[in-house]
Amino acid sequence: MGSKSGTGSATGRELESEVKPKPEPEPKDAPKSKSKSTPKSKPKATPKSESTPKPKPNAKPESHLAMVRRARRINRELAELYPYAHPELDFRNAFELLVATVLSAQTTDLRVNQTTPALFAAYPTPEDMAAAVPEEMEEIIRPTGFFRAKTKSLMGLSTALRDNFDGEVPGRLEDLVTLPGVGRKTANVVLGNAFGVPGITVDTHFGRLVRRWKWTDQEDPVKVEADVAAIFPKSEWTMLSHRVVFHGRRICHARKPACGACPIAPLCPSYGEGETDPEKARKLLKYEMGGRPGQRLSPPPDYPGAPAPALGAE
Repeated sequence: MGSKSGTGSATGRELESEVKPKPEPEPKDAPKSKSKSTPKSKPKATPKSESTPKPKPNAKPESHLAMVRRARRINRELAELYPYAHPELDFRNAFELLVATVLSAQTTDLRVNQTTPALFAAYPTPEDMAAAVPEEMEEIIRPTGFFRAKTKSLMGLSTALRDNFDGEVPGRLEDLVTLPGVGRKTANVVLGNAFGVPGITVDTHFGRLVRRWKWTDQEDPVKVEADVAAIFPKSEWTMLSHRVVFHGRRICHARKPACGACPIAPLCPSYGEGETDPEKARKLLKYEMGGRPGQRLSPPPDYPGAPAPALGAE
């Protein structure tokens, strides 16, 4: 589920590679106090107290049990903050979600959503896409970047679906990862959102936040997935992924987190890495939290923000 995650050429499975975040600074402990949930109709991101959380003097290292409890509380707080969390790619079926997720490498979900209507109008099925003229498909998906490599992957996975799976997207991870351009991250996106199979999607946002929250210190996405999966029940995996990614895109940004406008600041051991002044922090909020459109042209009915503009209408 793409946001800009790196630069350079990308082919086949390399489309899913993520740039590893820089090592995080040493955390500052923050006091634990219940944060205020945000009304669904008017999303806000204001901590319960305007005062800056102060680190506890001589704080003892957090035990594993305490970390698990804190992690689960963060998940509950995120569920209240983002009750409308969803995959931010437009899709109507498993094939469209699979294609959109492959396209989302090295670009934004918004750009993918602005591009896929024309793509699916031209190639609505795996059989159609497998028979495409490469140069014609390249021209359609050019706005997403790396269009030649992505065209090769899309035509390859469509051919595999046609020849090996009777034109249907398989509902097993071990089958999905055999498709060109499809790795574990893409497979979990498709399984969780098209088939209802629980999965944790480790993209750059997810990896960055779970390290900031000290749920894991791993950099490898597979190891991150395993560590986080051990903290939460399987039934939470898919929605947890959406909530964490939502928070990373809206509040806990990579370069300048909006710490002073974060409702879970009292639970965050990395509080203070970003802007702590509440007024300045609010100016950093994005999408519906900042009063601006989201990434989907066709968002779910309960999404409180405005739909994204079509290609060329920005």
